Amino acid sequence: MPTELSKVYNPKEVEKRIYDFWLKSGFFNPDKLPGKRKEPFVIVLPPPNITGSLHMGHALNSTVQDILIRWKRLQGFKTLWLPGTDHAGIATQNVVEKELKKEGLSRFDLGREKFLDRVWQWKEKYGDIILDQLKKIGVSCDWSRARFTMDEKYSLAVKEAFWHYFKKGLIYRQKRVINFCPRCQTSLSDLELEYKEEKGKLWYIKYPLAKSMKYEVRREGNGGTGEGQGRDSPRFVVVATTRPETMLGDTAVAVNPKDQRYKNLIGEKLILPLVGREIPIIADRLIDPKFGTGAVKITPAHDLTDYEIGLRNNLKIIQVIDENGKITKEAPATYQGLSVLEAREKVIADLKNQDLIEKIEDYLHQVPYCYRCQAKIEQIPSWQWFLKMEDLAKIAMKVVKEGKIKFIPKNFEKIYFDWLKNIRDWCISRQIWWGHSLPIFQIGKKSKIKNQKSKINGDVLDTWFSSALWPFAVFDKKKDLERFYPTDVLCTDRDIINLWVARMIFSGMEFMRKIPFRTVYIHPTVLTREGKRMSKSLGTGIDPLNLIEKYGADATRFGIAYQIMGGQDIRFTEDNIVMGRKFCNKLWNASRFVLLQISNSPPASASSAGEWRAGKFQIPNKFQISNSKLQTPADKKILKALNKTIKSVNKDLEKFRFGQAAHKLYDFFWHDFCDVYIEEFKSQKPKVKSHKVLLFVLLTSLKLLHPFIPFITEEIYQKLPIYPVKSAKGGAKQFNRVKKKCLMVEEWP
Repeated sequence: MPTELSKVYNPKEVEKRIYDFWLKSGFFNPDKLPGKRKEPFVIVLPPPNITGSLHMGHALNSTVQDILIRWKRLQGFKTLWLPGTDHAGIATQNVVEKELKKEGLSRFDLGREKFLDRVWQWKEKYGDIILDQLKKIGVSCDWSRARFTMDEKYSLAVKEAFWHYFKKGLIYRQKRVINFCPRCQTSLSDLELEYKEEKGKLWYIKYPLAKSMKYEVRREGNGGTGEGQGRDSPRFVVVATTRPETMLGDTAVAVNPKDQRYKNLIGEKLILPLVGREIPIIADRLIDPKFGTGAVKITPAHDLTDYEIGLRNNLKIIQVIDENGKITKEAPATYQGLSVLEAREKVIADLKNQDLIEKIEDYLHQVPYCYRCQAKIEQIPSWQWFLKMEDLAKIAMKVVKEGKIKFIPKNFEKIYFDWLKNIRDWCISRQIWWGHSLPIFQIGKKSKIKNQKSKINGDVLDTWFSSALWPFAVFDKKKDLERFYPTDVLCTDRDIINLWVARMIFSGMEFMRKIPFRTVYIHPTVLTREGKRMSKSLGTGIDPLNLIEKYGADATRFGIAYQIMGGQDIRFTEDNIVMGRKFCNKLWNASRFVLLQISNSPPASASSAGEWRAGKFQIPNKFQISNSKLQTPADKKILKALNKTIKSVNKDLEKFRFGQAAHKLYDFFWHDFCDVYIEEFKSQKPKVKSHKVLLFVLLTSLKLLHPFIPFITEEIYQKLPIYPVKSAKGGAKQFNRVKKKCLMVEEWP
């Protein structure tokens, strides 16, 4: 007879055992899935950094992907969820450098080769921790195909991509103003910066005109010129800035060409305070007349916008801040060697002494920081490698505009298009040691692709350059690439739409001539109860491993999925995880009741009492239920509700409405099945009780719930006396006396 369930469900006792059972089954691998359906359904896991540990964003994203994968697997698709990790150049190097610091060493003490040996040792010891953590939440990835972005074959793909772009003339080397981290000693792209709002000052500095002229001073709004009106005077232009130390490298002051306050001054010369050189007053459309006085100091060496203005106006580039955040010899001697903050204090003091500060205001502004080490960013001129983006951006926009790739929710397309329309060439070189070395070397002014004997360039490629190849470079076998590319769905966070999604799209089109995925699902962000970003450093982060330990993986998954309602971010509370645990307990208790019922009162459909005692009772399928004479109105009602739920859940999952699907499954099982049908079943006389319907609804519910709560549904399924039905020619039904191995390869309703 059917195996009884224990009185209480214990996820700690079940989850590891069930996961090991799944691994042993081999069904995470599409090559080992039963059934004749050949269509693949493919997701590549966004590769977490090898330095990472599981956070709520990972928990949500992996739950969403696993729901899709398990749903499609139950539908008979050859599902592949391919996992892997990213080498995370800057982040990993920082972690290992911190370890060395504890030993009183730096990477320079070890040298490049020995340092890289230490990084590989660290990777082997800690690099797969986050993948092991993902297993705890139940992800059904094909671990046999796991990849790392510095695997030998993956590295070869990265070099071939660089070579392709270089030969095509899209990669070039140039000295340009870039974002530079003084701590990491490397360049960063605009997308790798974190901006923090800080209280600062806005200094209004007087820049004297080089010669006296008669003109009428205009002080409309925050007017910026003085002194006097209609008379000779040592006039000046007032410039507002948040970074007075960079004025040591000024080569112009710019105004908007439409700003009437300065129309008569365009083309005149100013004397740069503290330095003494003449600089021109120029007009440029990028100047905002509403900022400060409308007159802006231009320092082409230390601001990206100023750099562009400088190129248009043929301005000299004078670098006064170096890679270490120190003032260079290009500045007056009194400032040389000072740190940026020291130079700022001295510049302000000197300006005050010369009565060249008109006023100082408090000012809130966004300050850029390194996204990895949190050091303040400097913008400096540097020789770097760039990838031309104009044509690639057009390709990336075209496939989304044509609907070949869809964003869900659709409003995230705006972020995608806005960046691509205003894109700069991509700085792809980094001055660190850990990563893919640029496969290139220098001979004089000529650049050539690296060969076996050549000396490599010291830079490595931006981590995102290699990650951009992920949807196809992960397939190291040609037959896998042909079968599984393009992939179906990318599930990711809004913060990397431009960092990663856009780059994967143009890379897929450039190298494979095919889109990398058909759908981009941007999942909600998990926020604190107060609606703020979670932060481990501030103590506001939630560790999903603690939730799994306390409530179980299924409760955690269901509680997360239950809150995903459209594009709205999630204000996380543990209440929903508690609800998930209660729901799992309800499922367990209801299943226990059903098994006890069929144990105590074997249905007439059992072929013999012996078969029943042996646990060989056939749970009916939909064909048998629909062709049998229903005995009670309750049976009809529950089957109608079940059919409605099946259709609704399918539609929700097709539309990526995970929360809505979870709500409907909860309502059906708890209310329609448990509160109504089971209670009516209890009150029925033994001879009219419909065990067939009771069992059928339970089994179908387990199938529907499996993508959301896989552990408990698999555990219950294994206790059911199930024998699959096999179709024969002519529509006849036969029993196949071979028990199915896993719920995850059952037939979806």
